[in-house]
Amino acid sequence: RRVLFLVDTRNLGEQAEQEFMRYLPNDDNRTFTELYNVQRLTSNHIDDASQVVISTIQRLYSILKGEPLDESAELVNPAERKTLRREPMPVVYNPALPIEFFDFIVIDECHRSIYNLWQQVLDYFDAFLIGLTATPDARTFAFFHENVVSEYTHEEAVADGVNVGYDVYAIETEVTRQGAEIKAAGQYVPRRDKLTRRKRWELLDEDVRYGGKDLDRDVVNPSQIRLVLRTYRDKLPEIFPGRKEVPKTLIFAKNDSHAEDIVRIAREVFGEGNDFCKKVTYKAEEDPQSVLSQFRNDYNPRIAVTVDMIATGTDVRPLEALIFMRDVKSRNYFEQMKGRGTRVLGYDDLKKVTPSTRTPKTHFVIIDAVGVTKSIKTDSRPLERKPGVPLKDLLYGAMLGMHDEDALISLANRLARLNQQLDEPERAQIAAIAGKPLPQITRDLLAAVDPDRIEARARELAGGLGPGEEQRQQAREALAREATAVFTGELNELIEGIRRSHEQIIDEQNPDRLLRAEWDGEARENAQKLARDFEDYLREQRDELTALGIFFDQPWRRREVTYGMLKEVLARLRRDRPQLAPLRVWRAYAQLDALPANASPKSELTALVALIRRVTGLDETLTPFDETVNRNFKRWVFGRHQGAGQKFNEAQMAWLRMIRDHIAASHHLEREDLELEPFDQAGGLGRMWRLFGEQMDGIIDEMNEALAA
Repeated sequence: RRVLFLVDTRNLGEQAEQEFMRYLPNDDNRTFTELYNVQRLTSNHIDDASQVVISTIQRLYSILKGEPLDESAELVNPAERKTLRREPMPVVYNPALPIEFFDFIVIDECHRSIYNLWQQVLDYFDAFLIGLTATPDARTFAFFHENVVSEYTHEEAVADGVNVGYDVYAIETEVTRQGAEIKAAGQYVPRRDKLTRRKRWELLDEDVRYGGKDLDRDVVNPSQIRLVLRTYRDKLPEIFPGRKEVPKTLIFAKNDSHAEDIVRIAREVFGEGNDFCKKVTYKAEEDPQSVLSQFRNDYNPRIAVTVDMIATGTDVRPLEALIFMRDVKSRNYFEQMKGRGTRVLGYDDLKKVTPSTRTPKTHFVIIDAVGVTKSIKTDSRPLERKPGVPLKDLLYGAMLGMHDEDALISLANRLARLNQQLDEPERAQIAAIAGKPLPQITRDLLAAVDPDRIEARARELAGGLGPGEEQRQQAREALAREATAVFTGELNELIEGIRRSHEQIIDEQNPDRLLRAEWDGEARENAQKLARDFEDYLREQRDELTALGIFFDQPWRRREVTYGMLKEVLARLRRDRPQLAPLRVWRAYAQLDALPANASPKSELTALVALIRRVTGLDETLTPFDETVNRNFKRWVFGRHQGAGQKFNEAQMAWLRMIRDHIAASHHLEREDLELEPFDQAGGLGRMWRLFGEQMDGIIDEMNEALAA
């Protein structure tokens, strides 16, 4: 009767709603939302007529608790917040939402904390649970009792053409690898407030040494950011041959301040305006959902910069490049981030946003600027109790009702320490939003875990009698709820922003230097494997496809290979092995043969011809077929003019150049092709007869043989 589709961020809920709205069943011309009532919860009211309910786990918990939800709680998934909670957050029976309300609960991104800290929300309902994830870990299998209903690996998806694979291109700079040293030497250096980005100048007392990991946290080196982006710009012809515009690119930044720097410098490096590169974070001035929609569907922005907002779960199908300017220590999180690039996209749809593409999306490229593909990673993001939990996570937990004693004491201590660092305007800002000063907030938190205060409140609840454990628990919850009611998204952001507003040093003394920019070693191994797979496939099909049989077994007959024969090879390849798309295999051979960046095929078909020639040994290295045709054309014309054959006038040469271009694009010219474009515009078959007379057919045969040699 009713299905719950459970997500852990508002962004994923909106995306799920859009997918339901687009989905067209095979047996009906109406969309899913025309057949069934779909409601995405934006308040705590569930319509009785709803058949599919889309909700965040945070909102569902607030409904069960009978409390309003701070909207900002839905922006970040709980897995990104460490907590100090030891026991599950309590859920009690709510008659407005009985346990039998849902028949099925589909849990999106079920590898995350949705079934850990929040498991009691799922346990509340008497419903079948279905989990969806691209990156299951040990906890995922344990929660679902290792009951895997359906499994589809990335490798299978790539082989089937459902996903695309990727290559890695490494950019390494001196400052990224080893940091630098800012010399004091009586010099003034700029410092910048992280929150307001206001600059001031200060005389250094001593030299400042920083490592690569300190970049964009304690020290900003604009030269390092600029060098990475400039190298990406300059290497685009090598990474994406034949492109006239920057492919849709997503850059992962360390934090919001880092993202701001990248956006500003990217616009400068590429010489483009604000529309070219935009920030997609929760703190972006422009509505992030609007920017995300533009990034998916419009020509601009070409580059988007994010921290975590679209690192997981978000589809941007035209995306072809991921630039990592931050490291990631979680294997699962890294796989999720890589997943942003795996979405397939057809030629027509990709061309709408990237006009110069000549193929559908065949792969994506990871630009590794920080060694993220080489760093050691753990199996999952830490969710258990640990010391040193960030203040932002304690604030988030308080806002969502995580009221255990450890969390409240830790938060009180952090806020007390922070209060010592604040100036009066900052204290006034906090008091204005919270309705009370920070010291009072701290005192309320400590009072909520004070045994005497708890006992006194419990006595009130017991009507002055000796309280039992039930009254004491109610008293604890009431005091904690009152103490944490002050924490909202707005206050949390202000406190966290003030905490982070210690200044950064801006290093303008150390210009960065490029150490290497090349395909990663793993990418070369992938290229070798792709080349072997392609060669094996061609050899398997040599007895099935006429063109391949001629190239392998009777290469002297290759002038007889027609356009139709080659199209048959291309169609079979697309059907059997979509991952062996000719332009993708071309890039693999281009790496192995060290082709110059500007060497690229004119079309998928000419790429296929050049690859067949390379595999069958006609060419020792990969050579664009149009270059082979041009070289042979010059040799043929020169031989004609030097020998006893017909010497051509300018009108004849113009016609012969059209034939050359046709053979470069289609490998072969048939007599009937002369009635097609571009020949028909110049007079067609009749015009060639007038130009060459009875020698016409002989000229065609000669050119087919000589130019495809």
